[in-house]
Amino acid sequence: MVLKEKSTGRVILGIDPGTSVMGYGIISEVKKQIELISLGVVKLDHLDDHALKLKRIFEKTLVLIEQYQPDCLAIEAPFYGKNVQVMLKLGRAQGVAMAAALSRSIPIVEYAPKKIKQSITGNGNAAKEQVAAMLKTLLKFNESPEFLDATDGLAVAVCHSFQKISAVGNKKNYSGWEAFAKDQVGRVIGLKNNS
Repeated sequence: MVLKEKSTGRVILGIDPGTSVMGYGIISEVKKQIELISLGVVKLDHLDDHALKLKRIFEKTLVLIEQYQPDCLAIEAPFYGKNVQVMLKLGRAQGVAMAAALSRSIPIVEYAPKKIKQSITGNGNAAKEQVAAMLKTLLKFNESPEFLDATDGLAVAVCHSFQKISAVGNKKNYSGWEAFAKDQVGRVIGLKNNS
């Protein structure tokens, strides 16, 4: 679903790779503010052949790149699990999305799932629902996507934006989420100081 037209500033495409559903989110970053452009999913579970799924991921990533002209791709790293075959398939899905970006000279950054959750919620072990709720608050959208993979992809993009901005500014330590959120007033559209 497209929510807003591309505005001036940096555009970040975030992808949560998957072999059944690939989530994506696109944000614009103007100065120190971020705004939602689009989020959605690419359904792959109707394809039986793993190679066809990889081809679809590559093609859809190229379509997103052509449509939104991102300045970078932020992608979630495969998590470490007990099933080696699942990890291998996720790694391939991630690899073809990365290859699509590289084919268009788009820089790539990768974030671990815990890093993304920590960046968005303040808790590296947060549930997908908690991440989605925080993103809805930060970016002021009401519609809940059918799949949480969409907000997972969006979370990767927002995580990358937060890393760049915090690296540019002074490095600060926060006592908790409340202190962090209070310091973000004026940076995220719609976030107001309640004190």
